[in-house]
Amino acid sequence: MSTRILALITGLVINALGNGLTVATSVGTSPWTASEVNIANLIGTSVGIPIFCVGSFVAIVNQLLIRQWDKLRFFGELGFIACFSYFVDIFVALFTWLGVPHFPFLIRTILCFIGVATFCCAISIYQRANLIMHPNDDTTNILRFLYCHNRVIVAQLVNFIPPIIIMVITFLISGRLYAINIGTLFALLANGPLIGFFDRHIWHGLTHNFRVKNTDK
Repeated sequence: MSTRILALITGLVINALGNGLTVATSVGTSPWTASEVNIANLIGTSVGIPIFCVGSFVAIVNQLLIRQWDKLRFFGELGFIACFSYFVDIFVALFTWLGVPHFPFLIRTILCFIGVATFCCAISIYQRANLIMHPNDDTTNILRFLYCHNRVIVAQLVNFIPPIIIMVITFLISGRLYAINIGTLFALLANGPLIGFFDRHIWHGLTHNFRVKNTDK
C-alpha cells in the first residue's frame, strides 16, 4: 500500500508537469487537455478551471460506466482532479516564466513530445497503483478492462472521442482552435502505445489490479 500511495503522488505530479509543458510549448497537447485549453480561451480563464469542471463531469460518467455507485472512487477522482488542475496551472506558469513559449519551433516540438511521454509514463504509474486517478484516465482503464478486452490502444482512442467533440463545438463558437498541432497528433497516436510501453518497463513492482465492487448477493 505504501508503494501504491507513493506511485499515486508521483504520477499525479508528473502528469501535471507533462501537461503543463505541452501547454506551454503551444505545439499541441493531448486531446483532453487541448479541449480544456479551448474552453479556457473561450471563457477567458486559466486552463485549470476547465480541467476541474470537465474532470468532475467525467467522474460522474465513470460511475455510469462501471454500472454501480462507488463513492470512494468518485470522491477520490474529484480530489485528484482538484490537485491536478492546480498543479497544471503552476507548471504552465513556471514553463512560461522560463520562456518556453518563445523557444524555436523545433525545440518546442521536442519539448512537447517529451511532455507527452512524461504524462503517459505518469498515467501508467497511477493506473497500476489503482487507488485514485485522473477521471479521464480511469475512463481509459474502465474501457480497457470492461469493454475493450484489455486493448489499451483501442480504449485510449475511444476515450479521445469526447474531447474531439468539445473542440468542434468551441471552434464553431469562436472560430479558433488552440493547443492543436503536431503534438496533438503525436499524443493521439502515441498515448496508447506509450502507456503500454511504460506498463512493461517502468516501476515493475506495480501491476494492474483493476476491479469493481462485488455486488452479488
